[in-house]
Amino acid sequence: MANVEFSFGGGKPVMPNLGALKSRFLRILIAIAVFILLMASTTSIPTGHVGVLTLFGRVTGDILSEGIHLINPLKSVTKMSIQTQSRKESASVPSKEGLMLSLDTSLLFRLDKDKAAQVLQTIGVDYAERIVEPELRSAIRGITASHSSNDLYTNGRELVQEQIEKDLRTQLSPRGVIVEAILLRDVQLPALLKASIEAKQQAEQDALRMSFVLQKEKQEAERKSIEAKGISDFQKIVAQGISTQLLEWKGIEATEKLAGSSNTKVVIIGNPKNGLPLVLEPR
Repeated sequence: MANVEFSFGGGKPVMPNLGALKSRFLRILIAIAVFILLMASTTSIPTGHVGVLTLFGRVTGDILSEGIHLINPLKSVTKMSIQTQSRKESASVPSKEGLMLSLDTSLLFRLDKDKAAQVLQTIGVDYAERIVEPELRSAIRGITASHSSNDLYTNGRELVQEQIEKDLRTQLSPRGVIVEAILLRDVQLPALLKASIEAKQQAEQDALRMSFVLQKEKQEAERKSIEAKGISDFQKIVAQGISTQLLEWKGIEATEKLAGSSNTKVVIIGNPKNGLPLVLEPR
């Protein structure tokens, strides 16, 4: 503030410079106003989010990506997550036979960033509670009602899972929600039905095992038949090559070898027409 000087010598007091005070005060007000305006015109969008601009409650359609942005200070920003979200659903659903099953599912989804303004305008920020969860329940009930309990408990559950996922994509994609995956975590059947299905599966496995054993035995029988046929063919070929003359000649060769041996022996000559020598070794 300006210094006020008083004179006691009978002169008039010196008044402060009001013009300078007003100018300094005005500059301070302008600086504060600029700071407030700058803060109001700057917004930050965190990672994994988009910002949807609204002006006096009306969605403008402008979408801000991650980072810092300068905007019209009259506009407001609604931040919406585009990260993957999860919803779990446990429900009792009917099968094709009319049996009630307990089914636990998980849905993975995220907001389509290009349709964030549409979602905010037509549904709101709580779109998961308004459309995602109801559509999930509806799809689960609709698909399971067209499948048997055996399908849901065995390998058919993968087909059920694919059909639920396809149905959800058809319903949610046009409304700005991207379905990533649907997971069937658990299926609980009535105890008697579960035991019946397991017994049926065991019987099918036993039948397959027996079929394998029979096939193996059949192959073994075929192998033995081929082996026996080969031996029989061999014997026939050998028999055709053995004649009486050959046997007599082999007998003569054996007699000659025995005659040249130094061991004591008795040789009895058989029928001179076709007999062979009979060799006896005395003890």
